[in-house]
Amino acid sequence: MDRNRSRWPLTLALCGGYFLVLLDVTVVNVALPQVGSDLGTGSSGEAWVVDAYSVPLAALLLASGAIGDRLGHRRVVLLGFAGFGAASVLCALAPAIGVLIAARAVQGVGAALMLPGTLALLVEGAPDESSRARLVGMWAAIGGAALPAGPVIGGVLVHVAGWRAVFWLGVPVIVLALVPVARLPRPHGDVRRDGSVDWAGAGLLVVGLACLVTAIVQGADPVWPTVLLALIAACLAVAFVVVEGRTTHPLVRVPEQARGALVAACLVAGTMNLCVLGGLFLLTQLFQVVHGLDPLTAGLATLPAMLPLPLLGTLSGRLGSRIGVWRTSALGLLVSAAGFAGIAYCVDGAGYVTLLFFLALWGSGLGVLTPAIVSAALAATPDSPGTASGASNTSRQTGGALGVAIFAAVAGSPADSGFIPHSIGLFLGGAVVFVLAGLLCFVSARTPARAGSALVSSR
Repeated sequence: MDRNRSRWPLTLALCGGYFLVLLDVTVVNVALPQVGSDLGTGSSGEAWVVDAYSVPLAALLLASGAIGDRLGHRRVVLLGFAGFGAASVLCALAPAIGVLIAARAVQGVGAALMLPGTLALLVEGAPDESSRARLVGMWAAIGGAALPAGPVIGGVLVHVAGWRAVFWLGVPVIVLALVPVARLPRPHGDVRRDGSVDWAGAGLLVVGLACLVTAIVQGADPVWPTVLLALIAACLAVAFVVVEGRTTHPLVRVPEQARGALVAACLVAGTMNLCVLGGLFLLTQLFQVVHGLDPLTAGLATLPAMLPLPLLGTLSGRLGSRIGVWRTSALGLLVSAAGFAGIAYCVDGAGYVTLLFFLALWGSGLGVLTPAIVSAALAATPDSPGTASGASNTSRQTGGALGVAIFAAVAGSPADSGFIPHSIGLFLGGAVVFVLAGLLCFVSARTPARAGSALVSSR
C-alpha cells in the first residue's frame, strides 16, 4: 500500500502531461478569433496557430519513442516537459503572430517527446499485469477527456482572462509534474543502446509534412509557391519511403502480412481526425465570428459533439467483441456521417436544438469509432503493439494537422460571403468521406481477424 501511495504523484504527473498534450490540440480553438483580432492575422494565421503544434507532434511521435528506448524515457520526458513549459510561457507572452507560431512549434516538439514516454514510465513500475492494465486504463481515460474538455476550458479561460490564459494554463501543471518525474532513479543497465534512431526518416517526415500543410494554407494566390511546396512535399515523401526501406532501424517496422490491415486502420484514423479537427475549427469560426457567441458559450456549444468520446468506450468494446472491430468502426463512421450531413443542414440558420442533436449524433459515432479503429490497428500487429500505437497516433495527428489546413483554406475568412456555402460543402464532404471510410472498413472486415475482439474487449 505504501508503495502504491508513493507512486500516486508520479501517476498524476504522467497522466497530467498526457492530458496537456491532447488538450493543446483543441483548447486554443475558441481563442483563435481573439488571437486573430489582437495580433492582426487572418484565418491562415489562425490555422497555423493550431498546425504549428500539430505538425511536429505528428511527425516526431515515432522518432521520440525510439529516442526514449535508446536514451531512457525519464530523460526524454523531462526534456519534453521542460520544452513544453518554456514554450507555453513564450506563447502566453507572444507579442506577434510569428512569435506565437514559432512557440507553438516548440510546444509541439515538447509534446512529441512527452507522449510516448508518459505511458512507458507509467507501466514500468507496475507490480503485476492487473496493475498495468489499470494504469493504462486510467491513462487512456484521462487522455480521452482532453478532447471534450478543450473547448470548454478554453472558453472559460478566454472569457475570464483573455486568450493568453490558455497558454498559461499548462505552466503550473508542468512545474508540478517535473518534480516526481525528476525524482525517478536514473536508469543504468536497462536502457537499450544497441539500436539507433532513424534521424533521416524523422527529418524527412517533419519537413515534408510542414511543406504539405504550408502549401494547403498558402492556397493558390500566388500559385507558384503552392505548387513548389507541394512538389517538395511529394519528393520528400518518396525519399522517406526509400530511406525507410534501406535503414536497419526504420521508424515503423511492420511484417508484410500485416501491412494491409495496418495501413487501412491508419488511413481511417487519419481521415477521422482530418474531418473532426477541421470541423471543430469551422464550428469555432461559425459560433464566434458568424453568430457572435462569446468564447465560453461557443466552447459549451461544442460539448455535445465531444462529450460522447470518453463515454462510449465500453459500448464500443462490447460491439467489437460481438461484431468485430472493423464492423464497429464502420458503424461509428456511418453514424458520424449522418451527423456531418445534419450539421451542414444547420449551418445556414437552423435552430441550436436541431444542431445540438446532430452534434451529439456526430460525437456518438466518433465515440464508437475511436476505440474500435485503434484496436483494429493493434490487432493488425499483435506482436508489436508499440509500432501499431505509434503508427495510429501519427496518422491521427497528421490527419488533424491537414484537416485544419484544408478546412481553413477552403472555407476562407468568416467575413467573406462565401464562408457559409463553403462550410456547408466541407461538412457534406466530411459526410461523404466518412461513408467511403465506412465502406473500407466493411471490406477490411471480410479479411480474417486475428485478435480484434480480444483487444477491444480488453480496452
